[in-house]
Parts: sequence; structure tokens; C-alpha cells
Amino acid sequence: MRRTIAYIDGFNLYFGLKSKGWRKYYWLNIQLLIQNLLKSDQRLILTKYFTSLISSPRHDQNKSRRQLTYLEALQTLPDFEIIYGHYLIKRQSCNSCRANWTSHEEKMTDVNIAVELLTDAFQDKFDTAFLISGDSDLSSPIERVRELFPQKRIVIAFPPERESAHLKKLTNAYFTIGRRNIAKSLFPEEIKKKDGFVLKRPKQWQQ
Repeated sequence: MRRTIAYIDGFNLYFGLKSKGWRKYYWLNIQLLIQNLLKSDQRLILTKYFTSLISSPRHDQNKSRRQLTYLEALQTLPDFEIIYGHYLIKRQSCNSCRANWTSHEEKMTDVNIAVELLTDAFQDKFDTAFLISGDSDLSSPIERVRELFPQKRIVIAFPPERESAHLKKLTNAYFTIGRRNIAKSLFPEEIKKKDGFVLKRPKQWQQ
């Protein structure tokens, strides 16, 4: 059995689902999805999920609450780690109309994935790295792992609408995650935590 660690680019996956209009699949059990995608000779030993806490305007605090509920659901999974980046606040302006506004840019996810992937490779923690992302910024760490550890395999599962031609050239194998596997990998409507608190699927994600 090949020891497998999964690395999940949370926002890349989210925006892939969003681009397809698959909001009802946001309540996704990432670990179950991976298990449904692995081959019979691959054994999932750890899942690492990379994301950042969103910063919503005051009028849309529900978006932050939905994310926190989902993160709590993920934390109920065994052998599952969440690694956080952050948002960078950017002040922008229009030279023509002189309007000013604030935007937020998610940072550090690609760097964090690169660090974890390389560290785990050097410490010989996996035989196969299973990556869910279509971010071409991950090309360099993938290329370096393939160069230094040719016996290790890197498999990429692209989120919907998130394929990268460059990443395809660097990996041992790749494919795009289909709707069927996503649909059968959802959490139940309610999840009971160890302390007895019940997490419920957000109403906005039910259709």
C-alpha cells in the first residue's frame, strides 16, 4: 500500500465548485472525496487542507459564519489538518472617477502547500502526494519533489474548471474531479461534535 498524503487548495476547490454553480456541494467531506478518488493500492494517512478565514463586509457576516461552520465540520475528521494563510487588505482607487475602495486578496496558500509538500517529501512521510488544485504557482515545488525524489509520485486532481496545462506536464498522473464523485462525498445534514454540539448544513447550501 502506498502511503498517501492529500493536499487541498481550499479556495481553488471552492471557486471550481462555484464556477459550475454547484453550491449544494459546498458541504463537502473532503476526506471522503479523496478516499473515493484513490486507487486500491493507495492508503490515505493524512489530509492537509489549506485556506484563509474570509473577511466579509459587515452586511454579509453570514458568509463568515458559513465558512466557520464548515471548518468546524472538517475538524471532526480524523487525521485532518487545517493550515491557514491570511487575507491582504488592498486599498484601490479609480483615476477616472476618483472612487476609493478596499479589496481583499488571499495570500500564503500556495506557499504553505509548497512548504508542507517539500517537508513531507524530505521526511519521507508519503509515497504518493495527492494534490487538489489547479494553481500553476505550485509548479516549482512539484518539479523539485519530482527531481529530488523520483520514486515518489505526485497525482493532481483538478477541481472543476481549474485545469492547468503546465501542471499536467509535471505530474505522474492527473484528472478532473467529476460531479458524480463530489455528489457522493457530502457530509450528512447534521454533524454531532464530541462536545455534543450539532453542526447543521447552511440553508444556502441545500440547493
